[in-house]
Amino acid sequence: MDHKVHNQIVSLIWGIADDVLRDVFVRGKYRDIILPFTVLRRLDALLVPTKEKVLDAVDFMEKQNIDDRSALKAITGYPFWNTSRFTFESLLNDADNIDSNLEVYLDGYSPNVQEIISKFKLRNQLETMKENEITYLLIEKFASSDINLSPNEVFTGKGEKLPKLTNLGMGYVFEELIRKFNEENNEEAGEHFTPREIIKLMTHMLFEPVKDKITKGTYLIYDPACGSGGMLTEAEQFAQKVTEHKASFLLYGQEVNPETFAICTSDMLIKGEKPENIAFGSTLSKDGFPNLNFDFMLSNPPYGKTWKLDEGAIVDNRGKRGTGEKAENIKDPRFQVGLPTISDGQLLFLMNMVSKMKHNTELGSRIATVHNGSALFTGDAGGGESEIRRHIIENDWLECIIALPKNIFYNTGIPTYVWIVSNRKPEHRKGKVQLINALELYEKLRKNLGDKNCKLTDRHIDQITQLYLDFKPTDISKIFDNEYFGYNKITVERPLRLSAKFSEEALSPLRFDKKLEAEMAWAFDKFGDQVYTNLKDLKPEIEKYLAKNEIKLKAADKKNLLSQAFWKTQLDLLNEATRLMKLMGEEQHDDFNKFSELFASIIKKNELNLDAKAQKTILNAITWKNEEAEPVIKKIEKDGSTTYEADSELRDTENVPLSEDIQTYFEREVLQHVPDAWIDHSKTVKGYEISFTRYFYNYVPPRSIEEIAAEILQLEKETDGILEEIIKD
Repeated sequence: MDHKVHNQIVSLIWGIADDVLRDVFVRGKYRDIILPFTVLRRLDALLVPTKEKVLDAVDFMEKQNIDDRSALKAITGYPFWNTSRFTFESLLNDADNIDSNLEVYLDGYSPNVQEIISKFKLRNQLETMKENEITYLLIEKFASSDINLSPNEVFTGKGEKLPKLTNLGMGYVFEELIRKFNEENNEEAGEHFTPREIIKLMTHMLFEPVKDKITKGTYLIYDPACGSGGMLTEAEQFAQKVTEHKASFLLYGQEVNPETFAICTSDMLIKGEKPENIAFGSTLSKDGFPNLNFDFMLSNPPYGKTWKLDEGAIVDNRGKRGTGEKAENIKDPRFQVGLPTISDGQLLFLMNMVSKMKHNTELGSRIATVHNGSALFTGDAGGGESEIRRHIIENDWLECIIALPKNIFYNTGIPTYVWIVSNRKPEHRKGKVQLINALELYEKLRKNLGDKNCKLTDRHIDQITQLYLDFKPTDISKIFDNEYFGYNKITVERPLRLSAKFSEEALSPLRFDKKLEAEMAWAFDKFGDQVYTNLKDLKPEIEKYLAKNEIKLKAADKKNLLSQAFWKTQLDLLNEATRLMKLMGEEQHDDFNKFSELFASIIKKNELNLDAKAQKTILNAITWKNEEAEPVIKKIEKDGSTTYEADSELRDTENVPLSEDIQTYFEREVLQHVPDAWIDHSKTVKGYEISFTRYFYNYVPPRSIEEIAAEILQLEKETDGILEEIIKD
């Protein structure tokens, strides 16, 4: 490619924006005009040589009542056509009607181009162009002989020859325009544009390790969040270069943003790729390629963004535990492993790619994808994020993770990481994961582009690639066994220890239902025993109190508050509990096991009117936790061992590395400090997380006391006399 020629074309088109659109559109909206008109001008240049033949064919089709125009592809030699009589140049022949003629021209395009025009929302801009009388000038600029967007050589008005522009060259021009517009609008760049050097790094990591294994044939490259298509284009170009053009590559992608989708499909169209291979819509809720698997996949999916709009297509009753119709049901097989939190769907894009790996080929599939730090470590063991990491690592698909320099993206300074995933690890990589710390490998930019203040040079990309290929430990490259990132999350329980003691003070709250304690206490304090004999007459005043204090009760609770029978039930409970207290006495019991037996026997012996619920309510009122009390026995097992009730407030968890025996860890780290603890093995869950900071942490010892003292003394000498001078002044 002749980059000098291409850059000249980009500069000329870029100049059109300032020459024609200034004072009509705000600068951030220039792309809405320039990008679609660049596409249309290229298509127009491709169609001009066959224009007359197409018009003759259309005339024939109309006479024969043939509505299907797809046969025109055979005449144009391209997968698109235009049935209007206009070209960019002929539109200039009728200046008075150029706006209406432009609409006719646009209407003449084939359906695939119509979709691009629609997604660009170009027709929404035509009225503004007409009102400001810039349509003629804009088309004149694009049709100028100074800009050659055709596949043939042309001559300028000065007789200078302009070289032809190939599909690949046109793709470069278009991408360069996209890049410049993205840099002009830094707030959008992070959403739609990945820095070119990051894409280069990803393509190196994808293709370099397997370039000798790529033979003649066709390979599929896929990006599930393809944006403007830069990753796909770069991947194809690098793949062709590194394999010396011995294979062919088909590009596939999906994009949810209409304008970005239009840019991507335009790019595919003008480079001779298949625009139908770019699907429109959300990859998460509507998979554009459900029946395809891909050889190479790369992506920079959105992170930190909710997938709430996709939830209904993915899962029913998200997060609901248990079984049956109301339990969580993951409907999409791509995501059966687990779901991340609703606020961040980045790992769903990764699982989408994992689901599309080829398992029946020698090469298998390779994935390069960018994520922020949360994909490495958020989510508890058993949670969606951890389960996704576990699935990838335990299948031995994770090859490498590269920590990128901070502030290398346009709209974020947070840490970002490139994951390399493959289902065909070479033998020396099996069971291993490589971590490369490239945080310090960058070159500062002379001028910031949004949050982006640095870049990777070709030297840095080669250095990182070589570290990957060498697969050796260094200061910034470390290699770990898969299980190093895994752990068993164990639940540590401690026994519940209760003391019990009857007292009038402990029993007095039984007069009121716990849920209505405040309201019932107010009513009893104000009306006394009338609540048991005359509650009906007290109703208006109770309701007035609720309204005045803005107390909103559930219908059932309010009904109970105004029910005399409900009040009497609570009074009966208090009276029976008081009777029980007289029978049992008011001494303190620190062995709840013996106390509960006594409690039950006295109730039975004296035939007290206390059902199981009432007994539990009384016990809750007269017991409290006491570290000095005996542990509460839950069950005596058949083998004679004792199972204790667990105290939920003392419950704790420990993460035990997979490389360590759980019992050994428990005895060393827990039992030494809390001898009465035990592990509830039914709650043990395996988890995975990756902490770059911990693995690459360099300990810097604190300064010695002597060094600090010397510095303080030196400061005292330097400031000696200053305070005195200030006071004198």
